Amino acid sequence: MSKSHPVITGLGFAVPPQVWDNHRLARMVETSDEWIRSRTGIVTRHIASDDETTATLGAEAARMALQNAGMEASDVDIIIVATMTPEMGFPATACFIQHMIGARNAAAFDIAAACTGFVYGLAVASSMITSGLAGTVLVIGSETL
Repeated sequence: MSKSHPVITGLGFAVPPQVWDNHRLARMVETSDEWIRSRTGIVTRHIASDDETTATLGAEAARMALQNAGMEASDVDIIIVATMTPEMGFPATACFIQHMIGARNAAAFDIAAACTGFVYGLAVASSMITSGLAGTVLVIGSETL
Protein backbone atom coordinates (compact mmCIF):
# COMPACT_ATOMS: atom_id res chain seq x y z
CA MET A 1 0.00 0.00 0.00
CA SER A 2 1.21 3.49 -0.72
CA LYS A 3 1.00 6.20 1.90
CA SER A 4 -1.77 8.74 1.44
CA HIS A 5 -3.83 11.29 3.30
CA PRO A 6 -7.05 9.95 4.85
CA VAL A 7 -10.30 11.21 3.33
CA ILE A 8 -13.87 10.32 4.25
CA THR A 9 -15.39 9.20 0.95
CA GLY A 10 -18.76 7.80 2.00
CA LEU A 11 -21.25 7.94 4.85
CA GLY A 12 -24.05 5.61 5.87
CA PHE A 13 -26.44 5.07 8.74
CA ALA A 14 -29.07 2.69 10.03
CA VAL A 15 -31.62 3.03 12.81
CA PRO A 16 -34.34 0.62 13.87
CA PRO A 17 -37.78 1.80 12.72
CA GLN A 18 -39.39 1.25 16.14
CA VAL A 19 -39.43 4.49 18.17
CA TRP A 20 -40.29 4.88 21.86
CA ASP A 21 -40.98 8.21 23.51
CA ASN A 22 -40.42 9.14 27.15
CA HIS A 23 -44.08 8.63 27.99
CA ARG A 24 -43.77 4.96 27.08
CA LEU A 25 -40.76 4.60 29.35
CA ALA A 26 -42.63 6.36 32.15
CA ARG A 27 -45.24 3.59 32.00
CA MET A 28 -42.49 0.97 32.48
CA VAL A 29 -40.30 2.55 35.18
CA GLU A 30 -40.68 5.32 37.71
CA THR A 31 -39.78 8.40 35.63
CA SER A 32 -41.42 11.12 33.57
CA ASP A 33 -40.97 12.85 30.25
CA GLU A 34 -40.00 16.05 32.07
CA TRP A 35 -37.38 14.27 34.22
CA ILE A 36 -35.72 12.62 31.19
CA ARG A 37 -35.83 15.74 28.97
CA SER A 38 -34.47 18.07 31.64
CA ARG A 39 -31.50 15.82 32.42
CA THR A 40 -30.66 14.35 29.01
CA GLY A 41 -32.53 16.26 26.33
CA ILE A 42 -33.76 12.91 24.99
CA VAL A 43 -37.32 12.86 23.67
CA THR A 44 -37.36 9.60 21.69
CA ARG A 45 -35.08 6.66 21.06
CA HIS A 46 -34.96 3.91 18.41
CA ILE A 47 -35.47 0.39 19.75
CA ALA A 48 -33.95 -2.63 18.03
CA SER A 49 -36.25 -5.58 17.42
CA ASP A 50 -35.15 -9.15 18.14
CA ASP A 51 -33.79 -9.51 14.59
CA GLU A 52 -31.90 -6.19 14.63
CA THR A 53 -28.47 -6.41 16.21
CA THR A 54 -25.32 -4.33 16.44
CA ALA A 55 -23.98 -6.26 13.44
CA THR A 56 -27.09 -6.10 11.24
CA LEU A 57 -27.45 -2.36 11.82
CA GLY A 58 -23.72 -1.85 11.28
CA ALA A 59 -23.82 -3.88 8.05
CA GLU A 60 -26.75 -1.82 6.77
CA ALA A 61 -24.84 1.39 7.48
CA ALA A 62 -21.69 -0.07 5.89
CA ARG A 63 -23.53 -0.97 2.67
CA MET A 64 -24.90 2.57 2.47
CA ALA A 65 -21.47 4.10 3.09
CA LEU A 66 -19.88 1.92 0.40
CA GLN A 67 -22.61 2.81 -2.08
CA ASN A 68 -22.24 6.49 -1.17
CA ALA A 69 -18.48 6.22 -1.83
CA GLY A 70 -18.97 4.32 -5.09
CA MET A 71 -17.02 1.37 -3.69
CA GLU A 72 -17.47 -2.37 -3.34
CA ALA A 73 -16.93 -4.46 -0.20
CA SER A 74 -13.93 -6.03 -1.95
CA ASP A 75 -12.25 -2.58 -1.88
CA VAL A 76 -12.14 -2.58 1.94
CA ASP A 77 -8.81 -3.44 3.60
CA ILE A 78 -9.87 -3.10 7.25
CA ILE A 79 -13.18 -2.93 9.13
CA ILE A 80 -13.19 -1.26 12.54
CA VAL A 81 -16.35 -1.44 14.64
CA ALA A 82 -16.70 0.82 17.67
CA THR A 83 -19.23 -0.72 20.05
CA MET A 84 -20.00 -1.44 23.66
CA THR A 85 -22.75 -3.88 22.63
CA PRO A 86 -20.99 -6.52 20.54
CA GLU A 87 -22.69 -9.58 19.09
CA MET A 88 -20.63 -11.67 21.52
CA GLY A 89 -17.23 -11.59 23.16
CA PHE A 90 -15.57 -13.44 20.30
CA PRO A 91 -15.37 -13.19 17.36
CA ALA A 92 -15.48 -9.43 16.89
CA THR A 93 -18.68 -7.81 15.65
CA ALA A 94 -16.54 -6.48 12.78
CA CYS A 95 -16.12 -10.10 11.64
CA PHE A 96 -19.90 -10.55 11.49
CA ILE A 97 -20.21 -7.36 9.43
CA GLN A 98 -17.30 -8.43 7.24
CA HIS A 99 -19.22 -11.62 6.40
CA MET A 100 -22.59 -9.84 5.95
CA ILE A 101 -21.25 -7.32 3.43
CA GLY A 102 -18.89 -9.76 1.68
CA ALA A 103 -15.60 -8.01 2.49
CA ARG A 104 -13.68 -11.29 2.25
CA ASN A 105 -10.19 -9.76 2.17
CA ALA A 106 -10.63 -7.24 4.98
CA ALA A 107 -9.08 -7.48 8.41
CA ALA A 108 -11.74 -6.87 11.07
CA PHE A 109 -11.65 -5.85 14.72
CA ASP A 110 -13.67 -4.01 17.38
CA ILE A 111 -12.89 -1.06 19.62
CA ALA A 112 -14.70 -0.78 22.96
CA ALA A 113 -14.37 2.83 24.14
CA ALA A 114 -17.98 3.85 24.85
CA CYS A 115 -18.96 7.31 23.59
CA THR A 116 -15.53 8.05 22.12
CA GLY A 117 -15.22 4.73 20.29
CA PHE A 118 -16.04 6.07 16.84
CA VAL A 119 -13.55 8.93 17.24
CA TYR A 120 -10.86 6.44 18.30
CA GLY A 121 -11.82 4.30 15.31
CA LEU A 122 -11.30 7.26 12.97
CA ALA A 123 -7.91 7.96 14.57
CA VAL A 124 -6.80 4.33 14.15
CA ALA A 125 -8.05 4.29 10.55
CA SER A 126 -6.25 7.55 9.81
CA SER A 127 -3.02 6.15 11.25
CA MET A 128 -3.30 2.97 9.19
CA ILE A 129 -3.90 4.89 5.98
CA THR A 130 -1.17 7.47 6.65
CA SER A 131 1.36 4.75 7.50
CA GLY A 132 0.55 2.82 4.33
CA LEU A 133 -0.81 -0.23 6.17
CA ALA A 134 -4.23 0.18 4.55
CA GLY A 135 -5.80 2.02 1.67
CA THR A 136 -9.49 1.76 2.56
CA VAL A 137 -10.79 1.46 6.10
CA LEU A 138 -14.46 1.14 6.97
CA VAL A 139 -15.16 2.63 10.42
CA ILE A 140 -18.54 1.75 11.94
CA GLY A 141 -20.08 2.94 15.19
CA SER A 142 -22.96 0.65 16.13
CA GLU A 143 -24.84 0.20 19.41
CA THR A 144 -27.94 -1.61 20.61
CA LEU A 145 -27.93 -0.50 24.23
